[in-house]
Amino acid sequence: MNYPLITASSEFDAVILCGGEFPTHPIPLSILNNNRYLCCCDSAGKTAIDNGLRPNAIVGDGDSLSEDFKREHSNILHIISEQEYNDQTKATQFCHKLGMRRIAYIGSTGKREDHTLGNISLMATYLRKYGIIGTIVTNHGYFVSAIGRNNFDTFVGQQISIFNLGCKHLEGEGLGWHTYAYTEMWQGTLNEAQGETVTLDGDGPYIVFLTHERK
Repeated sequence: MNYPLITASSEFDAVILCGGEFPTHPIPLSILNNNRYLCCCDSAGKTAIDNGLRPNAIVGDGDSLSEDFKREHSNILHIISEQEYNDQTKATQFCHKLGMRRIAYIGSTGKREDHTLGNISLMATYLRKYGIIGTIVTNHGYFVSAIGRNNFDTFVGQQISIFNLGCKHLEGEGLGWHTYAYTEMWQGTLNEAQGETVTLDGDGPYIVFLTHERK
């Protein structure tokens, strides 16, 4: 599979706006403002409206929304009260049922660090369970989840970090430093693209972070 370079003109089936840090970098802002379909996680619906956006759906348990807001936006509000999954996952399941497969996540990081780690790790779950190609786009770069052999569009000097989620074999081409089946999370960080393509081949899942700008 080929993972394209994420730019301000990248297109997705849907954008899910979460309740983390609202973007300031032009790439996530452009993706958010030019969405085909905007699904917001609970209180992120109010954030979206306050920033001039028009959500197609607001999904979550509704515990952080006022009763007045719920009444005013009842036509796009989908309350899911079960607590096994977080609001990001509920929004993902909602979009998946609509047939959306390539999804950008904005505001999935920042604020509480435990939420950030959980949301990033969920990209692997969405890929394995739903076949969703999820991309968390932040002010600094973007996270994608992958399984097996994949090509990633890059540029010279782009910083790349690789997080092994279970590979016993993991090798790469087009990187500045040797790739292997890392046993610690830090071991695959701060690598660097040498050209316009990086190839990674693993026998299990892994998550890749790529920066917007070169070092």
